[in-house]
Amino acid sequence: MSENSININWYPGHMTKAKRAMQEDIKLVDLVIEIVDARAPLSSRNPDIDELGKNKARIILLNKSDMADGRVNDLWEEYFKKQGLFVLKINARNGSGLKQVNSLVMEACAAKIERDRKRGIKNRPIRAMVVGIPNVGKSTFINSFAGKACTKTGNKPGVTRGNQWIRLNKNVELLDTPGILWPKFEDRRIGLNLALIGSIKDDILNIDELAVELIKFLTDRYPEALRARYSFDAGDDMTENLESIARARNCLLKGNELDLSKAATLLIDDFRSGHLGRLSLEMPKNQED
Repeated sequence: MSENSININWYPGHMTKAKRAMQEDIKLVDLVIEIVDARAPLSSRNPDIDELGKNKARIILLNKSDMADGRVNDLWEEYFKKQGLFVLKINARNGSGLKQVNSLVMEACAAKIERDRKRGIKNRPIRAMVVGIPNVGKSTFINSFAGKACTKTGNKPGVTRGNQWIRLNKNVELLDTPGILWPKFEDRRIGLNLALIGSIKDDILNIDELAVELIKFLTDRYPEALRARYSFDAGDDMTENLESIARARNCLLKGNELDLSKAATLLIDDFRSGHLGRLSLEMPKNQED
């Protein structure tokens, strides 16, 4: 995304408490399962998790992979595997890829299972902590994976507030945790990506500016997405581009004046819902143009 991105910071007080609780709970688990948004896998990873789970087996689940660029998904899968992490592309909402999670858990914890066997410990379930920043689909994953509504879900960040254990089967227990961000985004593009995927509450954002940044990105990387959805070819003037979207979607105020704020909201909603097609906001650094 653009280096001149709007600056975004958000760290509600309850996240400090949640992080403290996770630091205590990490001692109880064998495995950390991290849910990230496949459209922005690096931006949607909390850097604190690497430190938190450094001595634990690790799985990365690229959720919403059906909404991300398929070619870029493959690059991210390769990238994380090179980091020594177990990786799987999933769609928690429709269950795609979830059947492979259980075997991946067993594979990731094979060394731990073998240690238990040698000590004569049998049938002890793998305890996995499920982590992820707000709105990456963590609760939806747990509900789909468990086959029942065992956690509260919502399409707004910050729904899960307390930690809870879920017994999946005789082999696996999950510890659900609240989604937490980190106090400061060192790279402005990270804050922008998180705003676009809905991990930061919209009521603290300038949606008009966010829409302009998205148009800049789409014009550069996916111009065909704007053309297919709104029937215009984007130019260098971002305000004119937003006006074209307003005309295409009949976003009007009284007197037939264009309602650019409504057009901005509509564009962001179209991106988040996948109506612009399969788009990835970032690529592994060695793959960037």
